Amino acid sequence: MSYQNLLITDAVAVRTVTLNRPDKLNALNSATMLELRHAFAEIKADAQVRVVVLTGSGTKAFVAGADIAEFSGLAPIDAREFSLIGQRTFREIETLGKPVLAAVNGFCLGGGMELAMACSLRIAADTAKFGQPEVNLGIIPGFGGTQRLPRLVGRSAALELCLTGMNINAERAHQLGIVSRVIAAAELTAEVNKLAVQLAGMAPLALRGVLDAVIYGEDLPLDQGLDYESQTFGLLTSTEDMKEGAKAFLEKRKAIFIGR
Repeated sequence: MSYQNLLITDAVAVRTVTLNRPDKLNALNSATMLELRHAFAEIKADAQVRVVVLTGSGTKAFVAGADIAEFSGLAPIDAREFSLIGQRTFREIETLGKPVLAAVNGFCLGGGMELAMACSLRIAADTAKFGQPEVNLGIIPGFGGTQRLPRLVGRSAALELCLTGMNINAERAHQLGIVSRVIAAAELTAEVNKLAVQLAGMAPLALRGVLDAVIYGEDLPLDQGLDYESQTFGLLTSTEDMKEGAKAFLEKRKAIFIGR
């Protein structure tokens, strides 16, 4: 597929996906979401790609939101379909089975924040801004914001953000647990790439096991979540990577994982 709204680059086992609509502050339209779905389907099928970095082009925005010009005139049934497209796309990213790092380099608002929350980890530039401002347009978040945000920050903080439509800075987002790290803007790319390379050197099946156990287990009763964890733990003990990891530990060397 030839991408019009994305830039795709590879470095070793890390693929960087850059949303590339800087004149629109990388706003999400249907065409961009279709490209995202295709790009992440390719990533899922490519065993050579172990980690993904997702970011926005330019210095102003990660993603400033959904493309208002596209959805503002839609009939209710079409607007619902627009919402479902976004939800399905972000769910595919969330359940990819490989770490997806959001490098938040600027405005991360509305659909942009919803996209970032679907990623495994969010690392923000100190200049980044976050928010769910949909109420200011007379609507609600439609790409998963009302569901993922409470899971990240709790009901009270989520309601404050969604009801007021307020923006918060990167430090406040870190305090709330929306982002895991805040980095000086000039160092963001280098630091995210460093983390991506670190993760790419780890056992892919173990990384997937962690992601699956957390993502699927958080909505299960504790006993069922623990059972899922123990089953995954047991399965991973039979992998070549587990044997390599144990051997490397005993031999005091760096393990070389192959994903089997």
